[in-house]
Amino acid sequence: MSRNFELYDLRVTVDKIEGRSVCGMAVGDYFELAESAKLRIPDGKHFCVYALSAVLPLLAAKQRELAPNDWLERDSLVVCPDPEERLIMKIERINKRTMDSDELT
Repeated sequence: MSRNFELYDLRVTVDKIEGRSVCGMAVGDYFELAESAKLRIPDGKHFCVYALSAVLPLLAAKQRELAPNDWLERDSLVVCPDPEERLIMKIERINKRTMDSDELT
């Protein structure tokens, strides 16, 4: 019996900042989520934990294949909770990988 399954690696990118960037992030800043749970931020960069907290609950679902009519399949924008910034992030699937569930917890 195969214990393999497929997950997408994701990239979350700052798409727009409609207010003022209090956290020091800029349009184009990003992090990647790879191999199920590995968060990667480019060297010398940071990602605001409050922006991260807004997008975090959606990542596990976006890693998986969803029904075509599922709202989360169609929607990819997330807004930071800081009303002063109005920082908008975009979740993109960047790679599909096959994983072995025995190698994960």
